Amino acid sequence: MAAVIYRNDPAYDEAYLAGASVAFGVFDGVHEGHRFIIGEAANTAREEDERSAVITFDIDPDEMFAADKLKKLMTNEARIAKLAELDVDAVVVLPFSREFAAQAPADFLEVCFGGGVPRHIHIGSDFRFGNRAAGNVEDLRAWGAERGMEVHGHELVAERGVPVTSTRIRHLLGEGRSREAAELLGRPYGLSGTVRAGRGEGRDFGFATANLEVPGDMLAIGEGVYACYAVVDGARYKAAVNVGVPATFADEAKENIEVHILDFNENIYGQPIEVEFIEWLRPMRSFDSTEELIATVMGNIAWVRENL
Repeated sequence: MAAVIYRNDPAYDEAYLAGASVAFGVFDGVHEGHRFIIGEAANTAREEDERSAVITFDIDPDEMFAADKLKKLMTNEARIAKLAELDVDAVVVLPFSREFAAQAPADFLEVCFGGGVPRHIHIGSDFRFGNRAAGNVEDLRAWGAERGMEVHGHELVAERGVPVTSTRIRHLLGEGRSREAAELLGRPYGLSGTVRAGRGEGRDFGFATANLEVPGDMLAIGEGVYACYAVVDGARYKAAVNVGVPATFADEAKENIEVHILDFNENIYGQPIEVEFIEWLRPMRSFDSTEELIATVMGNIAWVRENL
């Protein structure tokens, strides 16, 4: 059963968090490390027969303070929905704004918890909060000690000796290392988009594509050709996917994701689809002839058919 999602509306009573065990963070990607911290909050709640909750923000703060270089792993709505699938009673979504972020650390915490201080709070050891991220775990611990809140600062989960972080996953994806990223996410990296009309030559060449124009801040995956799954109306199909504007058509192309769905011939213009990235196949490249392009793409499609 999915957790209840509370937003900043009259239905949410701040006293809900009083005595609860909570995990606090942005949790972009809801990756292995995030799920560990949230799982620890749920364990503490069970031990004390109290409710459990995840506290997060309605946006990623980096959308406001580092928008020029941000590559999000999930949309905000997908992130909140994924958090609600975890073993907690509630997801509390706090509104994030420049005014909220500019508060001194103690004031920041009063706004978050003033109406209901949790009994336990679970965070990563790198947790920061308040104006210019001045507050740290020790500041939170001092604030909590005065209010009966125990702070559990967890060392980051490591894979192959390196901490699992959203930044690490973005780096892997940017290099096309989708399989390694999936190990840290606990699932394939995916993105969604609405199918739009493309250039049309793919159908002429024998491999029609569903074309997506994905905003730059949602495109963490690096350029190249990938073996993927495409989810259309809940059904999952094998797909060969091109990420980036093809060099051969750089002067006229706008779409940056082209999805050839195997054994599929339906009109899905205007419909949303999700793409799950499984394996990097090759880099983007230009071709000396149309025949070379067709032969290469057909080879990619054959690989997907035989290996996924």
